[in-house]
Amino acid sequence: MTQATRKILVTNALPYANGPIHLGHMLGYIQADIWVRFQKFRGNECHYMCADDAHGTPIMLKAQQLGIAPEDMIAEMNAAHQRDFGDFHVAFDHYYSTHSPENRELAETIYRRLRDNDHIKTRVIEQLYDPQQEMFLPDRFVKGECPSCGAADQYGDNCDVCGATYAPTELKNPKSVVSGAEPELRQSEHYFFDLPAFNDMLKAWTRSGSLQEEMANKLNEWFEQGLQQWDISRDAPYFGFEIPDAPGKYFYVWLDAPIGYMSSFKHYCDQTGNANWDEYWQADSETELYHFIGKDIIYFHSLFWPAMLKGANFRQPNNVWAHGFITVNGTKMSKSKGTFIMARTYLEHLDPEYLRYYFAAKLTSRIDDLDLNLTDFAQRVNSDLVGKVVNIASRCASFITKKFDGKLSANLPEQELLADFQNAAAGLAEAYEKREFSKAMRDIMALADRANQYIADKEPWQLIKDPEKADEVHEICSVGINLFRLLMIYLTPVVPELAKRVQSFLNNEFTWDSHKQLLTDHQVNKFSALLKRVEMDTVNAMIEDSKEAQQQPATAVTTSNEELANDPISETIQFEDFAKLDLRVALIANAEHVEGADKLLKLTLDLGGETRQVFAGIKSAYDPATLIGQHTVMVANLAPRKMRFGLSEGMVLAAGPGGSELYIMNPHAGAKPGMRVK
Repeated sequence: MTQATRKILVTNALPYANGPIHLGHMLGYIQADIWVRFQKFRGNECHYMCADDAHGTPIMLKAQQLGIAPEDMIAEMNAAHQRDFGDFHVAFDHYYSTHSPENRELAETIYRRLRDNDHIKTRVIEQLYDPQQEMFLPDRFVKGECPSCGAADQYGDNCDVCGATYAPTELKNPKSVVSGAEPELRQSEHYFFDLPAFNDMLKAWTRSGSLQEEMANKLNEWFEQGLQQWDISRDAPYFGFEIPDAPGKYFYVWLDAPIGYMSSFKHYCDQTGNANWDEYWQADSETELYHFIGKDIIYFHSLFWPAMLKGANFRQPNNVWAHGFITVNGTKMSKSKGTFIMARTYLEHLDPEYLRYYFAAKLTSRIDDLDLNLTDFAQRVNSDLVGKVVNIASRCASFITKKFDGKLSANLPEQELLADFQNAAAGLAEAYEKREFSKAMRDIMALADRANQYIADKEPWQLIKDPEKADEVHEICSVGINLFRLLMIYLTPVVPELAKRVQSFLNNEFTWDSHKQLLTDHQVNKFSALLKRVEMDTVNAMIEDSKEAQQQPATAVTTSNEELANDPISETIQFEDFAKLDLRVALIANAEHVEGADKLLKLTLDLGGETRQVFAGIKSAYDPATLIGQHTVMVANLAPRKMRFGLSEGMVLAAGPGGSELYIMNPHAGAKPGMRVK
């Protein structure tokens, strides 16, 4: 019986439009992409949407720092995000932005429906106000002392030291993060979504199977505490959509962000005609809707979002699936250790399919954190993809090409073994469907072990020495190629580019149902290397580049909007913070290349009676011989850092975006080594 075609809409959490994508982000997008590719591979109608979350105070302030319009900044970030996702083979059908006419229209529609159904309330609240910037301050734009434990430098919503949560008005000695000014307490009328009115509906929905059990249990805490009305408004100035009939009031970013799922799909439907928007979003829709999100935004997607949709007479999602966080080598991603790895830094060193496979090999349907152990990463990719799967083809293909003119045998023995591989499709399909990717990878690699064992037992390299065994060798290698093909069909959602290369080699296109047929008397193309091994030297180089990227100094003085756009001014600091830096004039007594380092020069700096060894990432811009005898400026009281090339005892100051455009700081003539820079 032919399986009925399903109609599915899948979305990913929207990345915020004020920074680049890193590997912590990539987990959720790779997870969703594998699931979507599997659905399409099986012939289902599946549409995959995403967009940039482009509103809010941080966007507005960063654009001000850069001296550009917020629209220009989010457009540049949108293009960068799409490049990163595309290069990781995350194949969105449409990628959009929440700053769009469709999102404004839908946000206003939902708000008006909620308002007309008496789900919007107003009341006057007290907020902290920055008198210098003339703006109300969101929670994360206020810092002060924790009202519970007294810890200093805590944000206005919770304490990192004792874990207490509180209102920003409860902070002791608060300061504006924007200007450093002492905020004032002012009153403002705000608009609230009446979440408690949906208490019973949400209790039923969260226990209906729409959420993972861990998520549903976590949400019980909110029901036990009692749901509160949700503040959906912000005061001008604010980058976002103005609330209808409320001048100077704007939708809080988290109101219109999830509506971005709807608006991205609407733009896609209008532009392509590939789907009917109403069919997927109206309250009586019979299509399927799934959200893939990180566990840090569970509350917005599992309480506020379904309640908003219900109140505005739209359908609720079938499922909201959360995933955990990424750790690297067992600890939180760290900039100082080089494990806070940007997507682009990874792509400059390693094949994205390595990471796709490694994530798949560890992903389950639960909300578990996933550790990217880089040694295990290299070993598993080399063992599984290269040593097991691709090895099958490399062991058999040369015989097919050289001895049998590139044609597979018309006769395939080992029908029981081949049938076992074909019958595995049902169990693998179930694992993919349930997002139990790690189980699917284990089962596929168990099959790969059987295929390799079969070839090892048959020893075609020995049999080929006997001319009378040629037909047997032909059949053995043809069975091996068919086993390899079946494995690659099953791996296609995980490693789509490798699968394309395999299809080219086999002269055969894949669908999921391709597993039902075998290749006999079939011409294949000449075999070439399909996948390289992961080398730890390459992994280590990626880590070093990540470290160096965090240490690159910002341009000291610039008036160019382009320069600021590439390297925005950091958050305001107090003079006391700056005074902690001990900047000294230094004479470059020696400069030399560092063996094995792509970006570093080793500098010997004379501070006037004391010398320091510093590794500086300026190799791309300077011949070391030209530096000897120059004066520069260094951070002299920076803690020494052990690198694989030696101990670095400070940092020289330089300006520029990188590459050949790096310029070390030279003091005027007369400055002497050891002088303090004030």
